[in-house]
Amino acid sequence: MKYVNAQAILPEALVKELQSYIQGGYLYIPVEEEQRKRWGEVSGYRQELKERNRQIREAYKEGISMETLSEEYGLSVYAVRKIVYGQAR
Repeated sequence: MKYVNAQAILPEALVKELQSYIQGGYLYIPVEEEQRKRWGEVSGYRQELKERNRQIREAYKEGISMETLSEEYGLSVYAVRKIVYGQAR
């Protein structure tokens, strides 16, 4: 998160109004709900996990054991089981 001096971007009247509530502290202004990104959307990691999980399901359908998939992907057998049976998408 990048901090910005309020005086650099806000009108003086608004800065004075904000100072009546908080001075010399940090104020977090959240993103509007409709502009929020879900976890992993900005970095692309969500898509990477989706593709990895698809590959795991395909490999399992082709007969590769959960234990082998666990070792290959560095996951627990329990995590592989969740992916294969659709609880982790």
